[in-house]
Amino acid sequence: MTKPVAKQIIHPVFEQDRRGVVLLVEDNADHAFLAREAFEEGAQKVNLQHVDNGEKCLAFLRRQAPYEDAPRPDLILLDLHMPRMNGFEVMEAIAGDESLRRLAVVVLTTSAERLEVQRLYQLGCKSYMIKPVDFDAFSAALAQLIGYWFGLVVLADQPG
Repeated sequence: MTKPVAKQIIHPVFEQDRRGVVLLVEDNADHAFLAREAFEEGAQKVNLQHVDNGEKCLAFLRRQAPYEDAPRPDLILLDLHMPRMNGFEVMEAIAGDESLRRLAVVVLTTSAERLEVQRLYQLGCKSYMIKPVDFDAFSAALAQLIGYWFGLVVLADQPG
């Protein structure tokens, strides 16, 4: 007779007594500052990491220099229009990399072009959010996203 295997139950991040790791990929210093402020004001605290372009994002995700000790993000907030490597190129690289393609990417941008939205969903983004211009609305949107993503959703590839 075989011994029954114990089932491992996975819970949302905030029920695991750990902070969710968020990688913000944003080249606009003002937007990055507002996001940091919004996360600091939020009821649920996260481990916010920030890079300012797509090349750095991929180096962070692949743990290449200088990000060898980077934490694996539970959520990536990706801006689209950045120099050097834009959000579309980042999504294409993530979609084409077996070790990265299951990462949760939420596009957070000021653009609302229908074709851009469709293309990003085809590339595997999990959500597409338009940045509110008002700080209070921006903070509220991020708080809702974080509450949902880390308080309700059970994420794949979580640490045991």
